Amino acid sequence: MSVSTRQRFLEDYRTIRSAEGRGSQDSSYYRALPYEDLSGKNSSQWAIRGKSYRYFGRRILSEIERETDRALDVLDLGAGNCWLSYRLSQRKHQPVALDIFADPMDGLKAARHYGCSFPVLEAEFDHLPFRAATFDLAIFNASIHYSTDYRRTLLELRRCLRPAGHVVIIDSPVYRLREHGEKMRAERHDYFEKRYGFRSDAVPSLEYFDEDTIAQLAKELNIKWNIHRPWYGLNWWWRPWKACLLGRRPPSNFWILDGVFA
Repeated sequence: MSVSTRQRFLEDYRTIRSAEGRGSQDSSYYRALPYEDLSGKNSSQWAIRGKSYRYFGRRILSEIERETDRALDVLDLGAGNCWLSYRLSQRKHQPVALDIFADPMDGLKAARHYGCSFPVLEAEFDHLPFRAATFDLAIFNASIHYSTDYRRTLLELRRCLRPAGHVVIIDSPVYRLREHGEKMRAERHDYFEKRYGFRSDAVPSLEYFDEDTIAQLAKELNIKWNIHRPWYGLNWWWRPWKACLLGRRPPSNFWILDGVFA
């Protein structure tokens, strides 16, 4: 990513996140995440993320902990305000928070609110500043959909994982068909242009997964995926049926993908 492209992306991202009311001056806001949004400005989104994290902790992380029986070296990719690294630290693991957004309200500099120490690094997914075989676990924390090339991003990550290391993708949209994801992307950019005056497309991010892409990545990169489908409640379950009745595109799924490279 060129310097000018990255700068434009970060400026657009900061504008959108600020308008959405992300962040707080109060440390208790950050320490309550993802279970509660004390600002009340994005509570519905954090309710989903809280359920995703609970499921991940109970069904995936706990199993990896049993397999290794030691503290894990974890790469938190797209760490944002570092809430996930904080939660991993509470479980006695050793996270590294990585992002290109270092904003003090909604980026890496918000790490000061947690009262514990873990490394924070500004870097891109496709150029990870680590030696080979450094991590036991890598988590794309609502972030891999910002990649411009999933194959390249995952190949670079594979270099940094130890043998039998896991890559977990949480809170990225998944569609059954590519055409549904493309329609979502067009709708999203139109919305940004109407509200903010720009389409938020400085970086040609992929923005979603579809089932064929997941299968193709498994084949090309020798990834064995374990696909988890958390229960987000009746309202979430009802969304595709409601969309069908209203003649709208199907909504995304928030599956959790747990992968191991063969």
